[in-house]
Amino acid sequence: MTGSRSAANADIKKDRRDLYSGKVGRFDLVQVPPMQFLMVDGRGDPSSAPEYRTAVEALYATSYAVRAAARSELGRVHTVGPLEGLWYADDPRVFTARDKAAWRWTMLIWQPDWITPELVSAALEEVTTTRVPDARERVRFSRFAEGSAVQTLYVGPYDDEGPVIARMHEEVIPAHGAVLSGHHHEIYLSDPRRVDPARLKTILRQPVRLT
Repeated sequence: MTGSRSAANADIKKDRRDLYSGKVGRFDLVQVPPMQFLMVDGRGDPSSAPEYRTAVEALYATSYAVRAAARSELGRVHTVGPLEGLWYADDPRVFTARDKAAWRWTMLIWQPDWITPELVSAALEEVTTTRVPDARERVRFSRFAEGSAVQTLYVGPYDDEGPVIARMHEEVIPAHGAVLSGHHHEIYLSDPRRVDPARLKTILRQPVRLT
């Protein structure tokens, strides 16, 4: 991140509005630069799998521990980013069919460029000791390069995303002269614990390869 906001308080949703906002019904072709994330891999239905709940808990606990450490040790402040998810399966049609048992996923939370592996390691040690016993085994810190992608803002229940994803895959991406490349990506801009399902805001993103 660059600029005055980065020096004071980095907020990925504000600093990169092109990637973390959108308009319902509009599909944008974007270029996503390499960014670093805390990540947890898993599989199964996110609405019922205990593995998913533990993964999200570990990600948030570690992210806030990293934020506190960066402020204390580096004098750098950032807003913890939204939860994101990469969703994949052997057959991508399971997403439009909402066959959740067949889903595999990697949940992510963005980290500023000044966060180091050493800082993450110390944060994981604290979280593993005090809050999530297997955090160190679950959470990894990695750089992720996505490149060209098509994305849109979706508002509504997660289970009703199917037609929008199908339109993106079957109409919008071919119209750009592109093909699917990489995992379906969702960015959760709303807290489902506090927002009515009909008002949930989600960025739906699909990496593409331009032909």
